[in-house]
Amino acid sequence: MIQDRTAAPVTGGTATATQPPQPVRHAVIFDLDGVLVDSFAVMYEAFAIAYKEVVGDGPAPFDEYRRHLGRYFPDIMRIMGLPLEMEEPFVRESYRLASQVPVFDGIVELLTTLRVRGLRLAVATGKSGQRARSLLDQLGLLPFFDHVIGSDEVARPKPAPDIVEHALDLMGFLPEQAIMVGDAPTDIASAHGAGVTSAGALWALSEAEELLAAEPAVVLARPTDLLALCPSVPGN
Repeated sequence: MIQDRTAAPVTGGTATATQPPQPVRHAVIFDLDGVLVDSFAVMYEAFAIAYKEVVGDGPAPFDEYRRHLGRYFPDIMRIMGLPLEMEEPFVRESYRLASQVPVFDGIVELLTTLRVRGLRLAVATGKSGQRARSLLDQLGLLPFFDHVIGSDEVARPKPAPDIVEHALDLMGFLPEQAIMVGDAPTDIASAHGAGVTSAGALWALSEAEELLAAEPAVVLARPTDLLALCPSVPGN
């Protein structure tokens, strides 16, 4: 089910979209973690190992770390007041555990259909570009994407708009021709800053309040809900 966050409310709750005529979209920009892949268990293990190696004993503050997802790892360390030296063991363990990361149900179907319909696809992630491309390649998803951009490959990572703007530039589209799908407030802020329609992904979230507070234009309960917003590109 798609919820249109811009629609007028009806008695009893948020309106379910009776979709108005949609703009012709030529591109979809995806966040990676929590949207395409369920990386949280692996992320937790890598973070716990890095914390123990660099900081020492005690519980790793993963819940706080998760609230900042979408940002570049060194930026999260600065925000949390943790040593930047945690990046090396965190990245090492993330590579080691990458084969354990599952792809969300419905994602392969979604990506396949979008490509058949003639849309161009990109990933804009808080990960480094090299690590994101390696993970997608290992999971068999890399061929779906025209571009995979990491936070280390733009001047300002999310929530700044740079990474979304860079994806648009690489694909040669205007903001109104694209939609950005993310599960974190930083994704929505980046899309808003770039002038791109934002779609909030709910399928990995146990609590959606923070994402909804960022005011995504639409909310998607399942990956394949996106298909209603992305018909075939004319002439495809």
